[in-house]
Amino acid sequence: MKNDNITIKDIAKALNLSYSTVSRALKGSYKISEGTQQLVKEYAATHNYRPNLMAQSLKNQKSRCIGVVLCSIPNSFFAEVISGIESIAYNKDYLLIITQNLESYEREVKNLDNLTWRSVDGLLVSLSTETEDISHFQRLHDQGLPMVFFDRVTDAIPTHQVITDNIGGAFDATKHLIERGYKRIATITSSPFLSITRERLEGYKKALTEHNMPVNDDHIQYCPHGGMVIEEIDSALNNLLQLNEPPDAILTASDRITIGSFSLIQRKGLLIPDEIAVAGFSNFNAPELFNPPLTTVRQNAFEMGKQATELLIQLVESKRPVTSFEKKVLPTELIVRKST
Repeated sequence: MKNDNITIKDIAKALNLSYSTVSRALKGSYKISEGTQQLVKEYAATHNYRPNLMAQSLKNQKSRCIGVVLCSIPNSFFAEVISGIESIAYNKDYLLIITQNLESYEREVKNLDNLTWRSVDGLLVSLSTETEDISHFQRLHDQGLPMVFFDRVTDAIPTHQVITDNIGGAFDATKHLIERGYKRIATITSSPFLSITRERLEGYKKALTEHNMPVNDDHIQYCPHGGMVIEEIDSALNNLLQLNEPPDAILTASDRITIGSFSLIQRKGLLIPDEIAVAGFSNFNAPELFNPPLTTVRQNAFEMGKQATELLIQLVESKRPVTSFEKKVLPTELIVRKST
């Protein structure tokens, strides 16, 4: 008998137990005594037992694959999210199939078709900046495919959500700029279709209003592709800088917009923070290495990936229809550096 090919039948024969007893013991069934469970699990571990996932998939009509739908893998925020997803999926013996839509609705729809053709057990979804129509997800949800939305979510589909406290994060950053004495605070944000855009704008406006400062629509600029296209950031910045009274501070609403804005401002010869301050949502590594070091609103992206995956696996493995759903809101952290 080869150790790397040991089966439940082999364990049952070696320990003089029935097949069903060993199977239940490995699953931790309450019907099996703790002593027998320990005996079986110790023998299985010693002899390198691994469950036959292919056989289980055929029996349970499950693929043990999770589809991940997001905008861009190289994006530092989503890279951390993927690490969180993988940390749970690996321990639960689920395979990940990760797709990136590059902020394209058309590509998102096509990737979704490919994932469902491969019969994934469930979906982890963060919407693209172009996605206003979610009927492609609605159809699959109506057919019973479990899905959990994270970061960029929709309330139109009743299911679990895991998000950042976008309102609080934007409020804290804007309040910090106000308290530092800045009077004309602008923001460069993503597509108006996105939940994160609406929530971060709400926090930005709330801070201005609570401090008796006007909300100037000219100070709100959108990047339809979330900063993936540098020309969009450049256009937004130019619109702000050409105002009769240009802003003296900018809140940027994503990793790519933050990095792009910082670089373009310096290329235009403006001094940060003397002529214009910059604070932004960002999870990229080592913001303190920027010159000057960058004030950031940091999100717990790794934890977001973990919690979203745990909720999805609960849906996939539930024996009964789930009708009660959670919306988990993870806190942000404002890290003040010299750019403000």
